[in-house]
Amino acid sequence: MWKKKGLLFEVENYINDTIKSHAAIPFALHMNGDLFRIYFSSRNIEGKSLPYYIDCRVDNGSICLIGNPIGPILRLGNLGAFDDSGIMPSCLIRKEGKIFMYYIGWNPQVTVSYRLSIGLAVSNDNGITFTRYSEGPICDRSIEEPYFNTAPYVLLEGDTWKMWYISCTEWKIINNYPEPAYHIKYAESKDGIMWKREGTICLDYDDVAKALGRPCVYKKDDHFEMFFSYRNTDKYRTSKNAGYKIGYAESSDGILWNKLYQQTGISLSESGWDSNMMEYCHVFEHRGIEYMIYNGNDFGKDGFGYAIR
Repeated sequence: MWKKKGLLFEVENYINDTIKSHAAIPFALHMNGDLFRIYFSSRNIEGKSLPYYIDCRVDNGSICLIGNPIGPILRLGNLGAFDDSGIMPSCLIRKEGKIFMYYIGWNPQVTVSYRLSIGLAVSNDNGITFTRYSEGPICDRSIEEPYFNTAPYVLLEGDTWKMWYISCTEWKIINNYPEPAYHIKYAESKDGIMWKREGTICLDYDDVAKALGRPCVYKKDDHFEMFFSYRNTDKYRTSKNAGYKIGYAESSDGILWNKLYQQTGISLSESGWDSNMMEYCHVFEHRGIEYMIYNGNDFGKDGFGYAIR
């Protein structure tokens, strides 16, 4: 079971000229020793998400933030580009002295609320500054995936880059508002840039999950484990029962997965910042202790907290 440690990054304590609300989709990157760097996105005065990081010390079951958030570390894309209205880091991975930051690019739409794509930025200075790999996305909608792709999680095994990502399958008008449904797919790459997508569905819809969000995947012993977000498509913004929760799944090969909701080990609190929603978690291990950083109510409006086990 996970033991909740409370709200770690409280947005209201860090409001500045660019950070006005939210701290969403946190990802903890190990730097050295007990030092980690948490990447996340916050919204500016226009409600557009931009990427930041804050350093922290992880030691004996506690996380202590150091200093103030740094950023934005990447500016919005050019007018009309896939990321001209929002950038949200989703996963970072080291390779040959570089850090690859896979991120979510946002565009507002007319008939539906938004369109999402997957972008890549690269750091050559140990994660302090990043440069776009390209003005266009590395994964976007296609003949086979006509709506959107988003929230990638990437692992490198040998020479194979593996990505679990969100694929939207449809939009529906629910209560006079367009709502998306999406599940989790799998892709591979030889260089982390050009991805081979074959439509492989890892986690699909069921009676519990009508939309499955941002996966977090890691290998443990001889199998893969995944924590993911799931919700209903109706009233998920207002109903505790329908809103985001965290789920768990296992796999022997990273492709065929078994959902084990009863083994997630963490649930909504009775009250407070994570009492209506829990989502967008990142799980990592340090010195024999597992840590989960995650968002709560209203998609990270209050910030992000953590739990240990």
